[in-house]
Amino acid sequence: MSESLTFLGIESSCDDTAAAVVRHAPGAPAEILSSVVDGQTALHAAFGGVVPEIAARAHAERLDLCVEQALADSGLQLGDLDGIAVTAGPGLIGGVLSGVMCAKGIAAGTGLPLVGVNHLAGHALTPRLTDGLAFPYLMLLVSGGHCQFLLVRGVEEFTRLGGSIDDAPGEAFDKTAKLLGLPQPGGPVVEAEAKAGDPRRFAFPRPMLDRPGCDMSFSGLKTALLRARDALISAQGGLTRQDRADLCSGFQAAVADVLAEKTRRALASVHDETATPVLAVAGGVAANGTIRA
Repeated sequence: MSESLTFLGIESSCDDTAAAVVRHAPGAPAEILSSVVDGQTALHAAFGGVVPEIAARAHAERLDLCVEQALADSGLQLGDLDGIAVTAGPGLIGGVLSGVMCAKGIAAGTGLPLVGVNHLAGHALTPRLTDGLAFPYLMLLVSGGHCQFLLVRGVEEFTRLGGSIDDAPGEAFDKTAKLLGLPQPGGPVVEAEAKAGDPRRFAFPRPMLDRPGCDMSFSGLKTALLRARDALISAQGGLTRQDRADLCSGFQAAVADVLAEKTRRALASVHDETATPVLAVAGGVAANGTIRA
């Protein structure tokens, strides 16, 4: 094995089929030689969310193409690699299995070592790849399927400080879009609608802010939005465009307020670990401008 390590990575845990080639040399930042992502948004749009069976089938059809393209873009061949890494969970089981079987086939055919990766650990460690962040740091992982605070001390050393006890924020955004008759994926659509809305029109709750610690809950917030929507429909026979904008804005503000307060608590809780804690945020919901602010 060479002094530097070059790995092919494969990801298929939800609705993106992805492959990348990454190289790391001792004492130097890791280098992304190529990255190929084949999304499935159009395949699932008519169903109001990701359909696991459709996702798994699409992964099986596209993985080979993504791997071939990633190798071509990197200028390398399979013989130039030191190993294969693949998402081994958590995720939609059909998609995960598609990726694992593809990776196993490559590893068996080449004799290269195969490394299974927890994709939440991948999220948590990404700031080291993209920004060279030093240990320890606080990670807020906020996505469609997960929401948790992690103190990251090392490549395999994570301490969970708290998280959602029910739904993840991304799932709540998607559900909000569905309740309001908006297209999927819901996150960017709700954010766009919220720009024209009044976040103060509806008194949505900020769940669990009255409880100590860093745990969160978002299921009650979805219920509050459903009741507000139904009250409008009952009173006026439907929703206006402004109604939708105000509902989206109020919902988004509530999620942002909860995440902001719980983040402050998480940062305060790690002061004994590091005097100047650094916060990193990962996951699809982190793309939301209001939440980032």
